[in-house]
Amino acid sequence: MTEVPINGAEAAEEAVEAPPRPLPDHPTLAGLLEQFDAVEWRLSSGQDTAVVPKSQLRDFALAARTAGFEMLVDLTAVDYLRVRKIRFEVVVGLLSLQHNIRLRLRVPVPAGEPGDDPTVPSLVPVYPGANFFERETFDMFGIIFEDHPDLTRILLPDDWVGHPLRKDFAIGAVPVQFKSSPQVT
Repeated sequence: MTEVPINGAEAAEEAVEAPPRPLPDHPTLAGLLEQFDAVEWRLSSGQDTAVVPKSQLRDFALAARTAGFEMLVDLTAVDYLRVRKIRFEVVVGLLSLQHNIRLRLRVPVPAGEPGDDPTVPSLVPVYPGANFFERETFDMFGIIFEDHPDLTRILLPDDWVGHPLRKDFAIGAVPVQFKSSPQVT
């Protein structure tokens, strides 16, 4: 079998490699993100953001804590109904006091289609302060946090049906009676 010579353009095409994965300038963030190939780093409105697959969320959070992100400052969700293919996104804010940097985690959570699983690993084993944030996100959006120690409603009555911050939640004229609030007459 004889080899066919490759012209210069074809040889250059074969030699082209994929561009290097973008990483942040901060060495702590770069070191953290290098450990996870599936995590994508972005700069969003001037803030470092990591898009983390839900299967790697707890491992990534544990690595972030080890890297110096001592504090979980916020956890909530966003409903992208009819805007994006993946409907929900859990958003976690982490803070490193020793490095004086913040990191936002965005975790895509499919829900709404048959076969979708609106479940995310709980961060309570890594950051115990995530407890009430996860309960509120469950209460308002219906996202289930696996291995949460007490995933029950925190704002609405236990017998409430639905999740009011979902964009497809019907708006009605029924007054909402929150837990531990005085009766309105």
